[in-house]
Parts: sequence; structure tokens; C-alpha cells
Amino acid sequence: KNARSMCDKLIVGVTVDELAGYKEKQPIIPFSERIEIVRSCRYVDLAVPQYDMDKLEACRKMKVNIVFVGDDWYDTATWKKYEEDLTTEGIQVIYLPYTRGICSTRIVEQIAARN
Repeated sequence: KNARSMCDKLIVGVTVDELAGYKEKQPIIPFSERIEIVRSCRYVDLAVPQYDMDKLEACRKMKVNIVFVGDDWYDTATWKKYEEDLTTEGIQVIYLPYTRGICSTRIVEQIAARN
């Protein structure tokens, strides 16, 4: 909702199952369902598969000029590099407040504890 209020069109990348392994985790909800969940959000104009971690190429391809990311990534080595590359291309990075109290890891742990 916050991101949509700051742009004309909100495009959301949804990580494909194969890429999710970069965090050494396997998604509980399959990609096909996750992307439909994102597409159903009224603030999202377009949901697209994210096949790799190349943020700059994705932005070039989608012709975006703003990237939104949770502030839990702020000042991390990974996002410092992304931000450097993106701003060099004139793409602004906006860090949105991380949704406190919502943690996918904790959700997965609670589901596992019930089984």
C-alpha cells in the first residue's frame, strides 16, 4: 500500500521456487499460488516472476525508476551494492518500514510445530 502511494504503477517481483534456494529455504506455498496471491492485491498493478537476483537488469527490462525494499535490508552489503548500481542508472531506492510482527520464518515454524 505504501509503495503504491508513491508510484504510478506498482510492479512486484515474486521469486520463483528455484531461486528461493538462495536463502537455503524451500517455499511452503508454490510459486504459482504465491504469484496469484500477489496479483490479487488491489495495490499491485503487475506481478512478474523473479528468476534471478539481477535487480538492475530487471529494472531496465521493466523500465522502472523506483525500487521499493524493506528497511530490514538497509545498510546491508547486498543492498549497498544494488543501490549503488541502481542510482548510477537513475533508479531511486526507497526503503519501506519492515512489517513488524510478520515474519515468514516464524509462520513456517508455527506450522511445523502443529504437524
